[in-house]
Amino acid sequence: MIFIDLEHKKPTDEDIPGWMPWTQAQWAAWLAKSKQLVADMATLDAAGKRDERNALIADNSSHWGALKEWMLALSGGKCWFSEVRELYSHYDVEHFRPKREARALDGTARDGYWWLAFEYMNFRVCGNVGNRKKGGWFPLKDGSLCSSYTVPCEESEARYLLDPIDDDDVSLIAFDEEGKIIPAPGTSDWEQERVNVTVQRLKLNEHGPLAEERRKVWQKVNRLIEDFYAAKAKCSHGNNPAAKAKLLEVRSRVREMTKRSAELSAVARCCIQMRNEQQLLSLVS
Repeated sequence: MIFIDLEHKKPTDEDIPGWMPWTQAQWAAWLAKSKQLVADMATLDAAGKRDERNALIADNSSHWGALKEWMLALSGGKCWFSEVRELYSHYDVEHFRPKREARALDGTARDGYWWLAFEYMNFRVCGNVGNRKKGGWFPLKDGSLCSSYTVPCEESEARYLLDPIDDDDVSLIAFDEEGKIIPAPGTSDWEQERVNVTVQRLKLNEHGPLAEERRKVWQKVNRLIEDFYAAKAKCSHGNNPAAKAKLLEVRSRVREMTKRSAELSAVARCCIQMRNEQQLLSLVS
């Protein structure tokens, strides 16, 4: 999972690599249409026309689809949940809080967060391996407040699903040498449950090619660290151009594998953090 600072990003931003910025007029028009769609849905909902309200959502999927390329540019083309490009299948613009119905852990359904169907802060980029499994799944902890159109309180919900735009959620995830996501050290019982439930629901460990690629990244970083130790030992005995060149090579590879745009950069960073090599840790962005 990669942290995306969605709160402070707009399609009009000019500093996003690989993105042709929208004009302010284009962005204003997109927001205006979203506002009108929510108003239309509210009218239908108040009239008890839930099916018509949901049909309106489905008929306007191209509206959130218009932001797909911008959202991909924010992550360097990676899925926000799996942090890979092709191994997790095609990309969807996923609604973090489901738009038509929301399902609890036991499968029971409540009405969805339809008023957020066209709210870009509710959009995430997800490979459809996980998105299809997630569907309308959005369980809350027993006793949690539950947001509604008339009494919105999304920020107060105790949700299970980890969110890539919440840096506190992203920090709950670590990896082991087999390429599996595990709860980060020091997490509480509730936080561990959130990690485990999210991983299971989105198939973040179950999808074999994804776990295998994480394992390969971990092994590559481990080899780089061993090369670093060996070269440092040789340099400690005096000038050694070959060993010095190896240190430079390792540092370059570490920077490359841990930069935000690299696939599975979180795995590479985690491996280095677990080994606690301070000189390499200083290179991790």
